[in-house]
Parts: sequence; C-alpha cells; structure tokens
Amino acid sequence: MARSSHIGITALAATLALGTLGACGGSEDDAPKVAENKISAGQVPDYYPADYSDLIEAAEKEGGELTVYSNLGDENMAPIVRDFKKKYDFIKTVSISELDSDELFQKTLSENAAGSSPADVLISSAATAWADFSGRKGTVLEYKSPELSELGDSAELLPSVYSMSQDPMTIAYNTTLMETPPTTLTDFAEIVTSDEDKYKNKVTVRDPEGSFGFTVTHALTEGNPEAWDDLKKILPLTRPETSSGTQLEKIVAGEYMAGFLISASPAYPVVEDSAGLVKIVFPKDGTVVLPRGIGIASEAPHPATSKLFLDFALSEEGQRAVAEGGLASYREGVEGEGLHTYQEVVDAVGEENIIHVKYEPIAKNDAAAWLERFDGLRK
Repeated sequence: MARSSHIGITALAATLALGTLGACGGSEDDAPKVAENKISAGQVPDYYPADYSDLIEAAEKEGGELTVYSNLGDENMAPIVRDFKKKYDFIKTVSISELDSDELFQKTLSENAAGSSPADVLISSAATAWADFSGRKGTVLEYKSPELSELGDSAELLPSVYSMSQDPMTIAYNTTLMETPPTTLTDFAEIVTSDEDKYKNKVTVRDPEGSFGFTVTHALTEGNPEAWDDLKKILPLTRPETSSGTQLEKIVAGEYMAGFLISASPAYPVVEDSAGLVKIVFPKDGTVVLPRGIGIASEAPHPATSKLFLDFALSEEGQRAVAEGGLASYREGVEGEGLHTYQEVVDAVGEENIIHVKYEPIAKNDAAAWLERFDGLRK
C-alpha cells in the first residue's frame, strides 16, 4: 500500500486532518480491544503429517530468517509476524518488503533473471498478475499445505497459491462532507449526481490500468452488469488513484469526499482512528470480495521456513492474526472483538450479494475492450 508524499490541503481539509490526528493521539487505554490470540508455541495441529517435525527442523537449520514481498502495510503484517515468531521461537528476522500489487512479481522476476531473488514468500491481491506469474515456469514452489483439508479446495486459488484472506471492497466517505451514507452503488451514484458541481473531481476511483484496480472493477461489472449504469453516472466525476492508502489519506484530508472499491484492509484502521470522520459501507447491491493470494517463490532462499509461514497464515492461530491486522479471515471459528472476518460481510449484505473475484487470466483483447469502455465513461 503505497503512501503519498504530499497532499494539497485546503483550509477546511487541514482542519479535518488535524482533528483526525488529534483523535489518533489517545492513550493506549483508548485503543480498540482485540481478542487474545493464544499461541501453542512449537506445537502443530494433529491433522498435520507425522513428519512435519522434519520440516520444522529444516527451517531451524535455515537460520531463522524470512523475506516476504507483500502489498500489505505494516499494520496488516505486524500481528502475523509477531505471532509467527511466538509459534516458532527460532524465527529471529522476518523482513517485509512493501511493494505495489504488480511490482512485487516484476521485482521477483527481474531479480531471478539477474541471478537470484531474496524473496521467500509472495503476498498480493492482484489476481490477474498472480495468474500471469504462476503461469510461468519455475515461479511458484509446489507445496500442498496441510491446512487445505480444513479450509476446503476453494482456498487454493491457483496451484500452490492460497487465499490468505477474503477482503471486501467498500465505499469510503468523509462524514463531514457527505452527510447521507450510501447503502448501495446505485445510492452512491444518485448522491454524487445530485450536485455534480459539488462532487466533480471529489470522488476517487482505483486506477484500472493497474492490476488491482482492473481486477476489482472488472469483477464488479462481471458480477453485476447493471453496475455499468452507475459507473456511467459516477466516473465523469472521479479522479483515479493507484493505491487505497492514498485514497484514504485524501478522504481524511477532505481532498476527496468519497471513493468506491476501496479495500477494507487499509480502511479499517483509518476508520477506527478517525473518531467518526471516515466511515465505510459494504454495497448491498454487490460487494466485491477479493482473495489475497499467498505463495512461495520457487527460488526461495528459505523454503522450509516459507512453508511454516504459509501454513501458519492459513491456520486458526494465523487467521486470528490475519483478522487482527485488518484483513478478513474466512476460516470458520475465527471470531472475537477487534477481528475482521468474511462472515461480517455476509451478515451485512447476504451471500447472494457478494461478488467473488476469480484468479484467472483475462485475454488481452477482452481486457482492452473493457478498459476502452471504462475510460470512455470517464470523459
């Protein structure tokens, strides 16, 4: 999740931003409580293979180091890394390289072409980029996680690429500037077109030229073709951004009044820290849910440690840490205060109104035609 280096802020936006910073500066007692994650150090579930201890021993010999290329922010990864180290006390260093959804694949490929890559584990929600990457020879290490038996076959998005979370896309808005909360994308379209001068260039959309933006927007129109009617109204008022983090920063600052198809994972902490300034909703006429893929690089310097990390992230303990970090756990039994889950999205909109993103390649001609239609609406 990239961070913008500069935000132009009007006097009103500056006041809002300062108010939010003040809200973020409370004591630890003000911080949201999170259900305790009890870790069984060094122990694995009884459904793991009998020789799993050999894998743990091999990981210990690798030196307790791991490098993760991820499109997640520190606040998302911190609970997972913390509890992984609790699980295996010989893990000393987990290095997280925060990269754009597409960039991490290109970086891995370039580094391998030049000799070697330090990347062990890859985490990205760019579905089409994952499909392209894993479709190449020698990119993803073949590994069948023992957690698959507990999660079901749908947890494997591509061969040896697993769903770490099921993250919903939201409508995010500044409550001071948009007083009427939208409940659907159609509501949102009606609100912004009710006063086009007010909302012109004050609505943000994820840039579909990037893999993440294309994935979620394309999924929306495929899962709910009527959304094209709403996009026809909304898109002429929008400005595209390349990261949810930038979008949220500008909504907090008042540069944008609202945005749609914004990932909930970076939005949750912003909402919690904003003292009511920013809110998010799951559109009841179609909430896009995007699995976040996790896999092991075929040339991983620490393959055994990588397997432990992947299995942990999918385990019940790991999924509780995933949920604590603001991602939506989809594992049954994961619940508690401060934990975000796929089930809460189902409860909000109904299973029938969830649009699941598939990890599959899209033909270049089809993608080009879709982009041409989308771009045509923005003008």
